[in-house]
Formats: sequence, structure tokens, C-alpha cells
Amino acid sequence: MEKLRIFYLKYKHAIPLIIYGIIYMTWFAWLEKNTTGHYRIIHMAADDYIPFCEVFVIPYFLWFAYVSAVVIYFFFKDKENYYRTCIFLFTGMTIFLIVSTLWPNGQHLRPAVMPRDNIFTRMVAALYRTDTPTNLWPSIHVYNSLGAHFAIIRSKCFEKKKGIRIGSLILAVSIIMATMFIKQHSVFDVLTAFVMAAVMYTLVYRYDLLIAVREFRNKRKAKPQIG
Repeated sequence: MEKLRIFYLKYKHAIPLIIYGIIYMTWFAWLEKNTTGHYRIIHMAADDYIPFCEVFVIPYFLWFAYVSAVVIYFFFKDKENYYRTCIFLFTGMTIFLIVSTLWPNGQHLRPAVMPRDNIFTRMVAALYRTDTPTNLWPSIHVYNSLGAHFAIIRSKCFEKKKGIRIGSLILAVSIIMATMFIKQHSVFDVLTAFVMAAVMYTLVYRYDLLIAVREFRNKRKAKPQIG
């Protein structure tokens, strides 16, 4: 029992991550199932000038490992930055879910027929079969990539690890480009994700929302109770 208590105290910060993960996946699955028609088409003229380049499916899929690795690293190594990263990611992902629920959206950018037959186009085709061209705005691939990179460059853990910081930047940029080159997102989705990330960066890292919340809670605890 004592070992269980110690384990809980050591890793209880996983609870918000688990709860939110369940809520997000359930909500997103519902959106994917129910957003089948009558949705707003997202398109910009710039989309028509971006060529389809299937090799970018590699960084697109690396997004899953990239964001997960950043969260897991800070979970074990830096609890403060873990919370900041979670606040950043969860806020943007929740806004995305709300937008997708209230303003169903989609795109018609995907090629009807693959221009070539190779391992990369087959990977893209498999992605298309499992991921509908709906619920795109703003791009969570873009937003979370920026969030993961911000977490790395703002952490003292990587302050002197230039290679990791540069590698993170290259990977984040590659993922962002991938969203457009494999026709998963419109330029509009990418730009709005940048705007949302800029706002959250200011709140989480410049204003330090985590400290602000803690100070507010401490003031409420210290406030004398009347009666």
C-alpha cells in the first residue's frame, strides 16, 4: 500500500493527461463520424499553387512521435514544463474541437488519382482512407508542432543542446510543410494555427499562465473565511 501511495504521488500529474486524452479522442471520433456533409469548404488561392509531394508523408507521420516524445520527456524530467506544455496543447486542441463542432469544415484539395505509384503515395492513400478531409481548422498538426518546439526551446533542459533545438526546428517546419504538400490542410488552416499558437505562446511563456493560476489559487486559500 505504501509503494502504491508513493507511485501515485510521483506520477499523479499523469491524471489530467489521461482524462483529457479520453475526452479528446471521444469528441474527435464523434466529429469524424458525424461531419459528413453540409460543411464549410476551406480554400485559399495559394492552395492551388502548392504541388502534391508525397515524400512529405514521412514528417507528417513523425508528428505523432514528435509531440508524444516531448510530452513524455517533460512528464519524467521537468514537471513545470510538462504542465506548461499540456496547457498549451490542451487549450488549442479544445478550441479546435469547439470550432469543428460549431462550424463543421472540410476541404477538396486531395488529388482524385495519385499522380505516381510508389511507397509514399501508397502511404498517403492509406492516410486518406483512415482520415476524412473534414475537421481541419485550425490545423492541430501545425499548432502542436509549434507547441512541442516552443516547449523545447523554452526549457532549461535543452538550453545548451543546440543540436536538439535545431533538429526540433527542422522537424517542426517539415511537419508544417507536410500538411500542405500532401494536401491535408489549406494554407488557411496553417495560418490560423500560427495565430492561435502565437497567442498561447504569449499567455503560457511570456505571461506564464501556470504561475498566474497558482498565485490565484494561493490567494484564494489565504483569504480569511467570513463566518
